[in-house]
Amino acid sequence: MTDDETQTTPEVEQAAATAAPPVKSAPTDRESAGPFDESEANPVRPYIDLGGIKILPREGLNLRLEVEEQTKRIVAVGLDYADSTLQVQPFAAPRTSGLWEETREQIRQQVKQQGGRVEEREGPLGPELLAEVPVTGGADATSKRLARFVGVDGPRWFLRGVVGGAATSDIEAAAAVEDLFRSIVVVRGTSPMPPRDLIPLRMPATPGTA
Repeated sequence: MTDDETQTTPEVEQAAATAAPPVKSAPTDRESAGPFDESEANPVRPYIDLGGIKILPREGLNLRLEVEEQTKRIVAVGLDYADSTLQVQPFAAPRTSGLWEETREQIRQQVKQQGGRVEEREGPLGPELLAEVPVTGGADATSKRLARFVGVDGPRWFLRGVVGGAATSDIEAAAAVEDLFRSIVVVRGTSPMPPRDLIPLRMPATPGTA
Protein backbone atom coordinates (compact mmCIF):
# COMPACT_ATOMS: atom_id res chain seq x y z
CA MET A 1 0.00 0.00 0.00
CA THR A 2 1.38 3.42 -0.95
CA ASP A 3 1.41 6.49 1.23
CA ASP A 4 -1.25 8.02 -1.00
CA GLU A 5 -3.62 5.13 -0.32
CA THR A 6 -3.34 5.50 3.43
CA GLN A 7 -4.11 9.22 3.43
CA THR A 8 -7.65 10.45 4.11
CA THR A 9 -9.00 12.62 1.32
CA PRO A 10 -10.79 15.91 2.05
CA GLU A 11 -14.01 14.36 0.73
CA VAL A 12 -13.78 11.50 3.22
CA GLU A 13 -13.03 13.90 6.07
CA GLN A 14 -16.02 16.05 5.07
CA ALA A 15 -18.28 13.00 4.96
CA ALA A 16 -17.11 11.91 8.41
CA ALA A 17 -17.73 15.38 9.82
CA THR A 18 -21.21 15.45 8.25
CA ALA A 19 -22.06 12.04 9.67
CA ALA A 20 -21.05 12.97 13.21
CA PRO A 21 -24.09 14.12 15.22
CA PRO A 22 -23.88 17.64 16.70
CA VAL A 23 -22.66 17.56 20.27
CA LYS A 24 -24.83 18.96 23.04
CA SER A 25 -24.09 22.53 24.07
CA ALA A 26 -24.76 23.37 27.72
CA PRO A 27 -23.00 24.84 30.75
CA THR A 28 -21.01 22.19 32.62
CA ASP A 29 -23.11 22.86 35.75
CA ARG A 30 -26.48 22.75 33.95
CA GLU A 31 -27.85 19.87 36.05
CA SER A 32 -27.28 21.82 39.28
CA ALA A 33 -27.66 25.44 38.09
CA GLY A 34 -30.11 25.13 35.17
CA PRO A 35 -31.89 25.34 32.89
CA PHE A 36 -33.37 22.28 34.52
CA ASP A 37 -35.03 19.14 33.32
CA GLU A 38 -38.26 18.39 35.17
CA SER A 39 -36.49 15.48 36.91
CA GLU A 40 -33.88 17.91 38.33
CA ALA A 41 -36.21 20.65 39.59
CA ASN A 42 -37.05 21.29 43.23
CA PRO A 43 -40.65 19.98 43.55
CA VAL A 44 -41.61 22.33 46.40
CA ARG A 45 -40.81 25.60 44.58
CA PRO A 46 -43.86 27.65 43.48
CA TYR A 47 -43.43 27.40 39.73
CA ILE A 48 -45.89 28.83 37.18
CA ASP A 49 -46.79 25.79 35.07
CA LEU A 50 -46.95 26.64 31.35
CA GLY A 51 -46.90 23.08 30.08
CA GLY A 52 -43.58 22.70 28.27
CA ILE A 53 -41.79 24.99 30.72
CA LYS A 54 -42.15 26.15 34.30
CA ILE A 55 -41.21 29.67 35.40
CA LEU A 56 -40.18 30.64 38.93
CA PRO A 57 -41.91 33.90 39.95
CA ARG A 58 -39.66 36.72 41.11
CA GLU A 59 -40.11 40.39 41.95
CA GLY A 60 -40.20 42.61 38.88
CA LEU A 61 -40.93 39.78 36.43
CA ASN A 62 -43.80 40.12 33.96
CA LEU A 63 -44.89 37.17 31.87
CA ARG A 64 -46.52 37.23 28.42
CA LEU A 65 -47.74 34.36 26.27
CA GLU A 66 -47.12 34.82 22.54
CA VAL A 67 -49.96 33.34 20.48
CA GLU A 68 -49.91 32.39 16.80
CA GLU A 69 -52.81 34.27 15.21
CA GLN A 70 -54.01 31.58 12.80
CA THR A 71 -53.78 28.52 15.04
CA LYS A 72 -54.31 30.31 18.38
CA ARG A 73 -51.60 28.10 19.88
CA ILE A 74 -49.00 29.49 22.28
CA VAL A 75 -45.67 29.52 20.45
CA ALA A 76 -43.39 31.32 22.92
CA VAL A 77 -43.20 32.77 26.43
CA GLY A 78 -42.10 36.38 26.80
CA LEU A 79 -40.51 37.53 30.05
CA ASP A 80 -39.93 41.19 30.90
CA TYR A 81 -37.25 41.58 33.56
CA ALA A 82 -34.38 43.92 34.49
CA ASP A 83 -35.21 46.44 31.73
CA SER A 84 -34.86 43.55 29.27
CA THR A 85 -36.93 41.03 27.38
CA LEU A 86 -36.40 37.29 27.20
CA GLN A 87 -38.38 35.17 24.75
CA VAL A 88 -38.09 31.44 25.39
CA GLN A 89 -39.15 28.35 23.41
CA PRO A 90 -38.65 24.67 24.36
CA PHE A 91 -38.13 22.12 21.59
CA ALA A 92 -37.96 18.33 21.48
CA ALA A 93 -34.44 17.07 20.75
CA PRO A 94 -32.62 13.78 20.18
CA ARG A 95 -31.44 11.91 23.25
CA THR A 96 -27.75 11.92 22.34
CA SER A 97 -27.17 14.95 20.10
CA GLY A 98 -27.87 18.67 20.32
CA LEU A 99 -29.74 21.26 18.25
CA TRP A 100 -28.01 24.50 19.24
CA GLU A 101 -25.15 24.18 16.74
CA GLU A 102 -27.55 23.74 13.80
CA THR A 103 -29.95 26.39 15.11
CA ARG A 104 -27.17 29.01 15.37
CA GLU A 105 -26.38 28.52 11.69
CA GLN A 106 -30.07 28.97 10.78
CA ILE A 107 -30.24 32.19 12.83
CA ARG A 108 -27.06 33.47 11.16
CA GLN A 109 -28.61 33.00 7.73
CA GLN A 110 -31.91 34.63 8.75
CA VAL A 111 -30.21 37.71 10.20
CA LYS A 112 -28.02 38.14 7.12
CA GLN A 113 -31.06 37.79 4.83
CA GLN A 114 -32.70 40.63 6.78
CA GLY A 115 -29.66 42.81 6.17
CA GLY A 116 -28.37 42.54 9.71
CA ARG A 117 -25.02 41.65 11.21
CA VAL A 118 -24.26 38.75 13.53
CA GLU A 119 -21.25 37.54 15.47
CA GLU A 120 -20.70 34.42 17.55
CA ARG A 121 -19.10 34.66 20.96
CA GLU A 122 -18.65 32.55 24.06
CA GLY A 123 -21.07 33.60 26.78
CA PRO A 124 -21.89 32.37 30.31
CA LEU A 125 -24.32 29.81 28.81
CA GLY A 126 -21.91 28.68 26.07
CA PRO A 127 -21.82 29.77 22.42
CA GLU A 128 -24.25 32.59 21.67
CA LEU A 129 -24.99 35.01 18.85
CA LEU A 130 -25.07 38.79 19.11
CA ALA A 131 -27.09 40.20 16.24
CA GLU A 132 -27.79 43.71 14.97
CA VAL A 133 -31.17 43.47 13.27
CA PRO A 134 -32.81 46.22 11.15
CA VAL A 135 -36.12 47.45 12.56
CA THR A 136 -38.84 47.70 9.93
CA GLY A 137 -41.69 50.18 10.03
CA GLY A 138 -39.96 52.65 12.28
CA ALA A 139 -39.74 56.37 11.63
CA ASP A 140 -36.00 55.99 11.21
CA ALA A 141 -35.40 53.63 8.29
CA THR A 142 -31.84 52.98 9.46
CA SER A 143 -32.71 52.00 13.04
CA LYS A 144 -31.43 48.68 14.31
CA ARG A 145 -31.84 46.72 17.50
CA LEU A 146 -29.48 44.39 19.30
CA ALA A 147 -30.52 40.84 20.17
CA ARG A 148 -28.70 38.01 21.90
CA PHE A 149 -29.57 34.46 20.89
CA VAL A 150 -28.80 31.85 23.56
CA GLY A 151 -29.48 28.14 23.67
CA VAL A 152 -28.96 25.11 25.89
CA ASP A 153 -29.24 21.44 24.96
CA GLY A 154 -30.74 19.31 27.71
CA PRO A 155 -31.84 15.67 27.96
CA ARG A 156 -34.26 15.20 25.01
CA TRP A 157 -34.95 18.94 24.81
CA PHE A 158 -33.45 22.21 23.60
CA LEU A 159 -34.25 25.58 25.18
CA ARG A 160 -33.79 28.68 23.03
CA GLY A 161 -33.80 32.25 24.28
CA VAL A 162 -33.81 35.65 22.55
CA VAL A 163 -32.63 38.52 24.74
CA GLY A 164 -33.38 42.18 24.04
CA GLY A 165 -33.11 45.47 25.89
CA ALA A 166 -30.53 46.31 28.54
CA ALA A 167 -29.23 42.71 28.82
CA THR A 168 -27.66 42.96 25.34
CA SER A 169 -25.06 45.44 26.60
CA ASP A 170 -25.34 46.02 30.36
CA ILE A 171 -23.39 43.53 32.48
CA GLU A 172 -25.71 43.62 35.51
CA ALA A 173 -28.88 43.29 33.44
CA ALA A 174 -27.29 40.47 31.44
CA ALA A 175 -26.43 38.56 34.63
CA ALA A 176 -30.01 38.97 35.91
CA VAL A 177 -31.54 37.68 32.66
CA GLU A 178 -29.06 34.80 32.45
CA ASP A 179 -30.04 33.81 36.00
CA LEU A 180 -33.72 33.97 34.97
CA PHE A 181 -33.03 31.76 31.93
CA ARG A 182 -31.18 29.24 34.08
CA SER A 183 -34.06 29.04 36.57
CA ILE A 184 -36.44 27.71 33.87
CA VAL A 185 -37.60 24.10 34.07
CA VAL A 186 -38.28 22.24 30.81
CA VAL A 187 -41.02 19.59 30.89
CA ARG A 188 -40.33 17.32 27.93
CA GLY A 189 -42.92 14.67 28.86
CA THR A 190 -42.88 11.05 27.73
CA SER A 191 -44.81 11.34 24.45
CA PRO A 192 -42.79 10.69 21.28
CA MET A 193 -42.03 13.91 19.41
CA PRO A 194 -39.98 14.60 16.29
CA PRO A 195 -36.80 16.58 17.04
CA ARG A 196 -37.23 20.36 16.55
CA ASP A 197 -40.97 20.24 17.31
CA LEU A 198 -42.10 22.88 19.79
CA ILE A 199 -42.97 21.28 23.12
CA PRO A 200 -46.61 22.30 23.70
CA LEU A 201 -47.16 25.37 25.90
CA ARG A 202 -50.39 26.26 27.67
CA MET A 203 -52.03 28.86 29.85
CA PRO A 204 -51.26 28.37 33.54
CA ALA A 205 -54.02 26.47 35.34
CA THR A 206 -53.77 28.88 38.23
CA PRO A 207 -52.35 32.16 36.91
CA GLY A 208 -49.41 33.19 39.05
CA THR A 209 -48.49 36.77 39.77
CA ALA A 210 -44.86 37.35 38.94
